[in-house]
Amino acid sequence: MSEVVPESAYEREQRLYDEALEIPAGPERDAYLAKVCGNDATLRASLDDLLACDEQADEFFASNSNTLVQLVDSVPIVYPASGANPAIGTNIGPYRIVELIGEGGCGSVFVAEQTHPFRRKVALKIIRIGMDTKTVISRFEAERQALALMDHPNIAHVLDAGTTRNGLPYFVMELVQGASITRYCDENRLTIPERLRLFAMVCNAIQHAHQKGIIHRDIKPSNILITVHDRQPVPKVIDFGIAKTTDIPLTENELVTQNIQMLGTPAYMSPEQADRSAQGLDTRSDIYSLGVLLYELLAGRPPFDPEKLSSCGMSEMLRILRETEPPLVSSMLEGLASKDLATLARDRGTDAHTLISAVQGDLDWIARKALEKERARRYESAHGFAADIRRHLAHEPVVACPPTRRYVLGKMMRRNRMVFASVAAMAVVLVIATVVSTRLYWGEREARQGLMRAQLLQTQLREEADKRRDQAEELLRLAKAREAVTQAVVLLRDGNFPAADKLVEGAPLIRPTPEGADVFRRLGEWHESQGRWSEAAERFSYLVKVNYLDPSDLPSLDHLRAGTVLVESGDLDAFEKFRRSMIDRYANTTDMRSAERTVKVALLVPAGGDLMRDLDRLIDASVDSLKVYTHERPPEEIEDLDVWRMTSVALGEHRRGRFEQAEYWARRCLEISKNELSREATARVLLALAVFQQGHHIEARSQLELARAMVPKDFARRVEDEDAFNGWWPDWLIARILLREADALVHQIPEASSARAE
Repeated sequence: MSEVVPESAYEREQRLYDEALEIPAGPERDAYLAKVCGNDATLRASLDDLLACDEQADEFFASNSNTLVQLVDSVPIVYPASGANPAIGTNIGPYRIVELIGEGGCGSVFVAEQTHPFRRKVALKIIRIGMDTKTVISRFEAERQALALMDHPNIAHVLDAGTTRNGLPYFVMELVQGASITRYCDENRLTIPERLRLFAMVCNAIQHAHQKGIIHRDIKPSNILITVHDRQPVPKVIDFGIAKTTDIPLTENELVTQNIQMLGTPAYMSPEQADRSAQGLDTRSDIYSLGVLLYELLAGRPPFDPEKLSSCGMSEMLRILRETEPPLVSSMLEGLASKDLATLARDRGTDAHTLISAVQGDLDWIARKALEKERARRYESAHGFAADIRRHLAHEPVVACPPTRRYVLGKMMRRNRMVFASVAAMAVVLVIATVVSTRLYWGEREARQGLMRAQLLQTQLREEADKRRDQAEELLRLAKAREAVTQAVVLLRDGNFPAADKLVEGAPLIRPTPEGADVFRRLGEWHESQGRWSEAAERFSYLVKVNYLDPSDLPSLDHLRAGTVLVESGDLDAFEKFRRSMIDRYANTTDMRSAERTVKVALLVPAGGDLMRDLDRLIDASVDSLKVYTHERPPEEIEDLDVWRMTSVALGEHRRGRFEQAEYWARRCLEISKNELSREATARVLLALAVFQQGHHIEARSQLELARAMVPKDFARRVEDEDAFNGWWPDWLIARILLREADALVHQIPEASSARAE
């Protein structure tokens, strides 16, 4: 017989509230409440408050107002007369409610303690009693699904979800304990550059949400909390309670927000959110809200006074949001009282004059671009917004304003001080040479020896001037190349790949920069997507050269792109030099992903003894890693990266002539189904090569036929569709290259001979 679980106080209150709603208001309901509550005055007061809220809601929604406005921060919260929340102390699934940390118009957020399978503190959000309408539940489920879609270090992670015994949905998130971003910055007196770096991290988080098709719609300081990890501040974006999708619904029951309903916080709301006639909010609404956040981080207040907006009446508030241009950040600061400005500057680790000077120019333009009334004039993405912030921090020209010649020249001088210093030095040397030559000319009559010394000195000075001129010309060429890359970034952002490619074609090699790496990576992907292998190889070769300072494993991915394209283009001489340099770079790496990629790329073409000896350590390290992490483990517990490593090890063992080991790892890879067709095709080709070398020609032909059916014959696609072939294109290219090699080997022996041999 199953044990009856006792009803908690929270569940009892929910049940009595639901039953009371079924009884018409009046003496009959009063009699029912008197009966079920008895002498429990606290319970009676709580039920009376909830029923009163229900009646007020009915009157509100039944009114004839044509502008139903729901301001998410101004919904009243009704507490029981006792002041205690009935959920505290109760259990919801494996979570024990400990403390109420926040309530909104429809939901409550609690600190909860997970009791099993392990103990930890989490944040649990649940719909408030009496608010479980279809609309509220749909929005709640949409928030839950939005959080589940995202996986970013600067967005609060969802850990669990479920439904209470009363049918109320809830979800569990990581517990983010920290101050709002503006409060944290002020309390810790962060400087303007430090605030901008934090803000760029917030932009990256919002960009991730946009890439998942989610618009936040309520970006404000209280929804961005700062936690500290390893003494470094880390922003966390929370509260996707009014988030909206850009394409498909988050849930099957998601409701469409009527155009007469306005969701958000007025001071941070975009003009199109406030415009009931606006059609189709998109991600640029969040760009506006990010602009308000940046404005507040710089000026200490949003561009429009929240108190004035809430007190001026609905129509005036909407007019301000839609029509009034916000002042520049520097103008806002200049209009403050001296005492307020001094306090604001102190919170930013500087003085009033320096603060105003810091925001004038770039930051004024950046904030104004984000706050444009016409969304087409704003930044197209949060990534573009963050990129302009980083350009400002690096003293590069920003996109936010039409650059004048003086502005661009000033930026170029700050970035290329050595260039202009060399030009100035060259001019000084030339002047000195001219003066000395002139004086020696007039002294020719006095002494031939003096003339000879003068001629010698003149020659030396000219040689030095020529040397300086050559250096200056080289630096100027590099400066022009960087400018070309900067312009290419803008063209690529607009999707103009041909113009960007023409701009950087034949340009001198720039010094390593993330911006340059991104340009050549995207151009290489574009040429590859059109099947232009030689051009793609050239762009990827540039990419490898300008990205060698990146400490992450990203450069090894760039080597993977470049190596596969070089082989496919047929330029094997260039590939020999390339793989030699790649082995030299990663021969002693401890990063297993870089080791795996080095083996895979370097052995796309058979290698000689010296190269194989250099690769032995990487192959053996990969084998040892696989033995540690995959030995006696069921397929479903093996990490995807380890399955990819099996293909690299199989290729390495094949090139070393250890065909039985190559066969083992290829078969092991095929046993583990991970829905990666490109990996399966590669594994089948490697298996065919291994068994063929052992004399099993029929099986080799069979495996090749299976692999050939998987590998696409044409790689043409849109450059944005990296996974157009159910896999990453370099992995498919590897499969195709090895398939050609296997075909050439296997078909040396006729099928009839193969059958007789076996």
